[in-house]
Amino acid sequence: MTASTGRRGVGRRPGGPDTRGEILRASRESFAQKGFSATSMRAVAREAGVDAALVHHYFASKDELFIEAMAIPVDPRQIAARIVDGPQDEIGRRIATIFLGIWESPEGRQRMTAIFRSVVTSDEVARLMREGITQMIIGPVSKTLDVPDAQLRVTLVATQLIGAAMARYLVGLEPVASVDLATLIDRLAPVLQLHLTG
Repeated sequence: MTASTGRRGVGRRPGGPDTRGEILRASRESFAQKGFSATSMRAVAREAGVDAALVHHYFASKDELFIEAMAIPVDPRQIAARIVDGPQDEIGRRIATIFLGIWESPEGRQRMTAIFRSVVTSDEVARLMREGITQMIIGPVSKTLDVPDAQLRVTLVATQLIGAAMARYLVGLEPVASVDLATLIDRLAPVLQLHLTG
């Protein structure tokens, strides 16, 4: 009774940097242990020892909590919106431009490198990223394609981009590592377009 009451009291305290940090810590643990789908805002609040309303005060949705917890340099939902905004016959170029553009900025490269390295060394982080990106990017983009195997097509694009990013930014495979960005996009765009609409 006392411990339970004390925990509710903690939940009513005013928010602050420490409270927000505790929420992020609890969310990372929950996302890693349970995955994206099974993590709830209420469960994160319980683990952080705060009221659920306080979690919603800092993070409007589970998507936002995921993005901040993983320190993703851009909002995946905005990426999806930019990808689908335009002619279908140019979607491959938009995807290549947006994805590689994130890696080209110093901060983006640092964060994406950390995420990629975490994904290849941790099954939990890999599952977390897979579920989150599927829901926020692959799913929405697939819905805009008028083909029965849309999700497979978008996933094939993802494999192409992951390979290109690893070769250019992590492994330093030449000449992919040093070729200018415009040339790389020119080479990748038709391949991605073929996966999507070919």
